[in-house]
Amino acid sequence: MSATDPTAMTAAAAVAAIENGDLSAGELFDAYRDAAAADELNAYLWVADGPPESPSQGTPLSGVPVAVKDLFCTEGVPSQAGSKILEGYCPPYTASVVARLHEAGSPLLGKTNQDEFAMGSSNENSAFGPVLNPWDRTRVPGGSSGGSAASVAAGSAPWALGTDTGGSIRQPAALCGIVGLKPTYGAVSRYGMIAFASSLDQAGPLTRDITDAALLFKHMVGHDDRDSTSVGFPGSVEMPTAQRLDGLRLGVPEELSGEGIAIDAGVLEAFNKTLKLAEELGATVQTCRLPHAPHALSAYYVLAPAEASSNLARYDGVRYGARSEHADGLVEMYTNTRSENFGPEVKRRIMLGTYSLSSGYYDAYYGRAQRVRTKIAEDFHTVFENFDFVVTPTSPTVAFELGSKTADPLSMYLNDYCTVPMSLAGIPAISMPCGLSENLPVGFQLAGPAFSENAILDAAFALEQAIGFDGSPAMGALAA
Repeated sequence: MSATDPTAMTAAAAVAAIENGDLSAGELFDAYRDAAAADELNAYLWVADGPPESPSQGTPLSGVPVAVKDLFCTEGVPSQAGSKILEGYCPPYTASVVARLHEAGSPLLGKTNQDEFAMGSSNENSAFGPVLNPWDRTRVPGGSSGGSAASVAAGSAPWALGTDTGGSIRQPAALCGIVGLKPTYGAVSRYGMIAFASSLDQAGPLTRDITDAALLFKHMVGHDDRDSTSVGFPGSVEMPTAQRLDGLRLGVPEELSGEGIAIDAGVLEAFNKTLKLAEELGATVQTCRLPHAPHALSAYYVLAPAEASSNLARYDGVRYGARSEHADGLVEMYTNTRSENFGPEVKRRIMLGTYSLSSGYYDAYYGRAQRVRTKIAEDFHTVFENFDFVVTPTSPTVAFELGSKTADPLSMYLNDYCTVPMSLAGIPAISMPCGLSENLPVGFQLAGPAFSENAILDAAFALEQAIGFDGSPAMGALAA
């Protein structure tokens, strides 16, 4: 990217340039639309034809466009959740968070590719093909918000919306070398999000740096009467300014980063260097305990599939989406529609969820998993009595090769080992790049108590300034 290329700016810098008259919103939109239309990573499933008709002058985000994950409903625009069963579906309404950003002056740039119904950690489960990692096109970008992460990392979007159920914002952010924030559950409206697991799904920003994350998040939050789980955000989201971490207490849970955990040596090296840097900035770093965290992944893969089996029952070929043409009766139409149009991972999770909710197994599986979830939340509550944040590597590995884990679902599920506990507890967490391993990005995760996003963003900002990661894939990787 050249120095005069408007897509080389951070979103916050673009807002300032538009406000100062150095750049027009139309010029910026055209530049990003051209970049998105030329995307070779399969990051986009739809790109806007042109800039929005409504003016953005005088709005907080000044017309800086946003890429949106395919599972956010957008009126009159394909919203397919990465699934063949919703191919070509155009909803009659727009998700609240997308509407909020539009009102704040951030128009829709395009819809990004994703794992089908957000089920995956590699973006290889999309019915529309896998997304490629801009750092190395032979590797995955992470999932399920891989299209959003790849588009931001590659410079074809200034920022993007993703969703996080068990790590689907943070893990692709880590693998693509950008910032990903999972907000406190309920801080951002879920109205208009095509559901995977309703008690876990939460929308959040994927951005090039911490300042952009705070700016986009600031205009996403707010109570929504149309979402019964919406609680809004207490106070206001503040822009981060911290330069040091004096007095902050960082807890490193043994269960998520200690011996016996399958974390790559290069990832641990980058993580430990960041811990030393945090100490140089004034933080204290000590080990802590989350006794039930090792059970989080098992509990998650009972609870999330159980909710998915219920949420996805609506896709029956009757009301919307695809319908099988090979059926002689109603039941056969239901069966064939779902069999022909759901992908293997979605079918796997529906079957797991239906089994765990079935008569005779509910208490043994679903009920027990809910009790584990409560214990995990209690563990975090106890830790936060003595620590300000919990810190871990975001992902146990850097981006892995396409196809290397598709035949081993359990190995794939382990990618979320460090992110799932925070999702089950409903607390906020952020992933930020902290270095490279094997010439690929490594993510550093900070998690805090509910609604501590301002403190998390401030701490992450101080670390970001000290780390100095440029957030850009090597040009050789882009041309590979």
